[in-house]
Amino acid sequence: MIEKFKEKEKAIKFRRRGLSYSEILKEVKVAKSTLALWLRSVNLSQVQKQRITEKRLRAAHKGGDVRKSQRILLVQKIYSAAKKDIKKISQREFWLMGAMLYWAEGSKEKEGRPGLGVQFTNSDPQMIRLFIKWLFEICHIRKEEVAFDIFIHQNSKNNINKVIDHWSFYTGFSKKYFSQIYFKKNNIKTNRQNIGDSYFGTLKIRVKASSGLNRKIAGWTKGVVEYF
Repeated sequence: MIEKFKEKEKAIKFRRRGLSYSEILKEVKVAKSTLALWLRSVNLSQVQKQRITEKRLRAAHKGGDVRKSQRILLVQKIYSAAKKDIKKISQREFWLMGAMLYWAEGSKEKEGRPGLGVQFTNSDPQMIRLFIKWLFEICHIRKEEVAFDIFIHQNSKNNINKVIDHWSFYTGFSKKYFSQIYFKKNNIKTNRQNIGDSYFGTLKIRVKASSGLNRKIAGWTKGVVEYF
């Protein structure tokens, strides 16, 4: 009984120093329910409460960092295993990949706008790079037949040289090809995420005088649809 009383006094002393329950339980070997019963009448100062709150926040952040690291490792493991599934890609496979990519992201000829040429728009630089390679190798388009339009929010005007450098690097075209820039007005009611140094707008690839090619790609996609 005396031993139990000493443990209780010890626990109360630790609590008044601002220790958390988990810290006290490391020193006082009792059930958590017993500790809660002992400490329910202990009033803490504002400083003591603040210390406990800060410790809980640090523990939460530490736990979050651990989970984040575990998630990153898991994602990297999945990526690494999945990449091994992709071996050699044949020209036929590449041809179909580009046709499906254009079906998803390219401009199509419609009743109200006949004669539309090939236009492909996206913000993913790797997708842009792949589509340009497809135009050159599959469709045999020449470099001088390609033109670009940049679409970007107007609050990125001061960053436009960096944006041009970005698209010039990923396309392999010199900066002179990126003179057509269209600034979009910002909607102040919209909480946009596409801001900051990692925002480069979207790029439209245009192939000059290519309505015939656009119709040909449409035929390829129809062929895929009918096959399935």
